Amino acid sequence: MGIRYRAELFFDMRQVSHTTTRRLLRSGSARLTRAKLHYGHGTASALDDAAALLAHALLLRRPLQDRDLARLVPDSARQRYLELLQRRIRERVPVVYLTRQCWFAGVRFHVDERVLIPRSPIAELIERQFTPWVNPDAVRRIADLGTGSGCIALATALAFPRARVDAVDISSDALEVARINRAALKLTRRVRLVQSDFFAGLARRRYNIIVSNPPYVGAREFNGLPPEYRHEPAGALRSGRDGMDAVRVLLNQAAGHLTENGVLVVEVGNTERAVRRAFPRLPCVWLSFARGGGGVFLLTAAQLHAAQLG
Repeated sequence: MGIRYRAELFFDMRQVSHTTTRRLLRSGSARLTRAKLHYGHGTASALDDAAALLAHALLLRRPLQDRDLARLVPDSARQRYLELLQRRIRERVPVVYLTRQCWFAGVRFHVDERVLIPRSPIAELIERQFTPWVNPDAVRRIADLGTGSGCIALATALAFPRARVDAVDISSDALEVARINRAALKLTRRVRLVQSDFFAGLARRRYNIIVSNPPYVGAREFNGLPPEYRHEPAGALRSGRDGMDAVRVLLNQAAGHLTENGVLVVEVGNTERAVRRAFPRLPCVWLSFARGGGGVFLLTAAQLHAAQLG
């Protein structure tokens, strides 16, 4: 088995016609591994990248599955795959931007360079309907601030079929992508797209859940990011010198837009330590996730009002 596997890894894909999906997957994964790329934009490894690119080359509208591995790959699909691998390696373009699709909370989304690539652990909270922190049956209004592709807003609308959702972003380009996804998921009636700088365009609306995956990368961290991040909109990543600009606005203003039993959920990623230092008395619940990830806190409306940050 080991000898056969090594032989498959190093064969020249350009000289093989009508090979199987399994062989292309293995050889592509090996090629990506040798290129020493960065992962984390919706994929976690070279094998994940190779599988996503191969599924796209095969014109599948779903992830690659075991039942696909024995199929013969036509020359046209093989050539598409080789070109995608080359771009991934030479240009360091994240796979999601090459395939124009991403899965988030079990839902397929269109994603392009106008928006951040969905990868938030908040997907797990959505799948659990934010329990035990809220009563799902009581949720009627949700706001997603910094919606980008609309993945969080639209996934929550699917998870809470009786709720209306405001998908908020300052970027008109981002809202165009969210509009594509909203139409594809047939959620135009329940999801409102709002161009706004945080809460400015929401008047006095109050929500059962305010959720946000805002920019939270500081200047020093941004300058040290791998090349893959340069393909994402900088405005969706950078948040001032210390990465805290957006977080401060959310903490200062969210209380006025939550219902009595409402909750605020914010992802801050690697800025978690800075948030803890800046607000040592704030009783944040730092959430854990079965599939990994972290840097997400939750606060109730009562806790925010008691803190009197705004």
